[in-house]
Amino acid sequence: MNRYFVLLLVGIVLAGCSSSGHHAPVAEHSDSARKNVAVAKVSSADTARKKGTHEKDWRPQVYVVQKGDTLFSIAFNHGLDYHELAELNGIKNPGAISIGQQIRLLPAGAAPAASPALIESKSIESLVKEQPKVVKYPYSDVALAQIDKVQEPAKSDAATLAKTESITKSEAKPDSAASNAEDDGEADALEWSMPTKGKVLAEFSESANRKGIDIGGKLGQPIIASAPGKVVYSGTGLRGYGKLVIIKHNKTYLSAYAHNDQVLVKEGQSVTRGQKIAEMGNTDADQVKLHFEVRRLGKPVDPAKYLPLDKS
Repeated sequence: MNRYFVLLLVGIVLAGCSSSGHHAPVAEHSDSARKNVAVAKVSSADTARKKGTHEKDWRPQVYVVQKGDTLFSIAFNHGLDYHELAELNGIKNPGAISIGQQIRLLPAGAAPAASPALIESKSIESLVKEQPKVVKYPYSDVALAQIDKVQEPAKSDAATLAKTESITKSEAKPDSAASNAEDDGEADALEWSMPTKGKVLAEFSESANRKGIDIGGKLGQPIIASAPGKVVYSGTGLRGYGKLVIIKHNKTYLSAYAHNDQVLVKEGQSVTRGQKIAEMGNTDADQVKLHFEVRRLGKPVDPAKYLPLDKS
């Protein structure tokens, strides 16, 4: 009789761990997997922060025109060619946009794909089952065999979970990791040169809203392309920049050259590093100087990270 109750107790315990292949320990595996995914994400985020200047593409798909905006400024502030922006939005006259108008910055369907980590996490959660049922087995050799059989699904599911957790750990990498690596490659591929000779009059400063550097010099002094690329803007349509030249180097970086006296290149023209593109002036400025900016995805970054500046 005692043996009967012992086997009955064992049967209840083991049956409590599985009902038609549904067992409680799966939840523990699931919790562990979710924790591993979270740790992987935090670790990747810390690595991205340590890179400093590199970040995920921040630009929205659609921008709403604000007071004072022009198509030129919208393109400049988002690292784009205004010609392509006008074509994407069917705008025939770049100067004819209105407040509240929606400007598409990126082609439709350019949203990032779902992260493998999230997909695997959902797969794990789907294995979390309902509360187990308790069953009773009378003592017999058949009952002992039945109890052993009940454990087989648990072992199978445990192996599946272990494999799933391994896949999750290896693939739990945020989209920004690939984006940052690509941006790093583009930055490394560019060879930057000083856009002109002279003393740095003002350095880049986010707190002071200085989006670039000012280099002093003489009227008519040569201004050269800091890196190879395509001229995407040449004109006076951006307030505060005077006669301005903007060069797009790749899909991530562009550079701007402001306050020129004479501009020697045209929009759509390809230029090489070191090619003369303008002559120094004081258009829309209080003195003769070059205002130079480097922008990553439209956001100003410190040119000192790319150029050997003369601060003496």
